[in-house]
Amino acid sequence: MGNKQHDDCQVVPYPKLRRLLAVWLRALQRKPMFHFLMEVDVTRAREYMRERKATSGEGLSFTAFLIACLGKAVDEHKAVQAYHQSSKQLVLFDDVDVETQIEREAAGQVQNITHIIRAANRKTFREIHQEIRAAQVEDVAQAMERFNALELLLFLPPLLSTKFLSWTQRYPRVMKRYGGTVGTAAVGMFADGAGWAIPVGHPQSLMVTVGGIGVKPGVVDGSIAIREYLSLTISFDHEMINGAPAARFTRRLKELIERGYGLIEQEEGLAEPLPAHDASR
Repeated sequence: MGNKQHDDCQVVPYPKLRRLLAVWLRALQRKPMFHFLMEVDVTRAREYMRERKATSGEGLSFTAFLIACLGKAVDEHKAVQAYHQSSKQLVLFDDVDVETQIEREAAGQVQNITHIIRAANRKTFREIHQEIRAAQVEDVAQAMERFNALELLLFLPPLLSTKFLSWTQRYPRVMKRYGGTVGTAAVGMFADGAGWAIPVGHPQSLMVTVGGIGVKPGVVDGSIAIREYLSLTISFDHEMINGAPAARFTRRLKELIERGYGLIEQEEGLAEPLPAHDASR
């Protein structure tokens, strides 16, 4: 169905993926989430990307960089991506499958297509970068094929669809197939200035929402310098994880991003060790 022009408005199609997301959100409204709002110094990574663009003309994916860091941090703290299997059992998958949104244009409209980076903890930044670039030019109809099995939800009454999705959350492998093990969202990547967002619901136990980037003074090696700070919201399912392990994961993710993990070291062929924090701290 195409666009329809009226005297006082324009009627456009409601994308199928957004309708499916609306069904998911209804089923997740009561999930007990808690959130960390933090600033991460991304000056090192951003400077490297600008230099690479200037010297080679290649635009490196900032999203790929964040996913590489996220995959590494979750790999060291698997509890943050737990799924319920029963009232007494949790499933901790070996692979870190990161759900992300790829912006595409279809039928004259810009749509966000869900893409899952499988086993992000076992991929380099370069592999994730290339996968995202390929997904950005993938045919929209082909990208939607993976969600065809969920179309039945659009024809069920809201109460039944909500109950069905609540029931599927007891099956971790189904959840992993369609939603990955970790969720990400970007609301400030295309705007200047700092700013955070709080997600309203998601099927995973861990959600990372990328906000804006603000420029302000910071202290580096005892001196004040102008730095770039990324606003991140890290959201956890409180049924799965408590504050202390969530804080350890968050600290590790912050360290990886600020070090430029997966970007500077791997791109330059360096083998500098990057030890994890002592879990007893």
